[in-house]
Amino acid sequence: MTNDVERKTVGWRKRARCSCYAFRVGSDAPAAEYLFYDGHCGLCHRAVKFVLRHDRSGTAFRFAALQGETFMAQVAEKRREGLPDSVVVLTRDGELLVRSAAFLHIFRRLGGRWRVLAAVLSVVPRGWRDVAYDFVARIRYRVFGRREDLCPIVPAELRARFDP
Repeated sequence: MTNDVERKTVGWRKRARCSCYAFRVGSDAPAAEYLFYDGHCGLCHRAVKFVLRHDRSGTAFRFAALQGETFMAQVAEKRREGLPDSVVVLTRDGELLVRSAAFLHIFRRLGGRWRVLAAVLSVVPRGWRDVAYDFVARIRYRVFGRREDLCPIVPAELRARFDP
């Protein structure tokens, strides 16, 4: 009987993490992932607003500009080399997703009909998806504009999800 109690205690300790208080808090809630975006791109700002509007839980992503200090702190310099200058997702596992893989991941995290869209688009070979992504990325400044002073205008309650 003692062994059963010990096993249950050990299992509980594995599922819980220590907080700054004198008690343990469970860590079952999924951690937010980072969506890094081009802070000068009108299309990227629209994509951020889209994610904010469709994120039902309000906790799927945190946001930061690729040009900001959060991106520099979260992604090592060696890993930043060769990344596209549009959208990058940093997953909970530390994986960097780029191009179409990033958007498919975003759609999956948003859930609902967006998860279905991700499933449909994932049938298309990644190479073809990335060619389409690269085409849009190439023309995005001409179509949606490029400004040095772009800042997503979001309500005060959503500003807490943005990092510098």
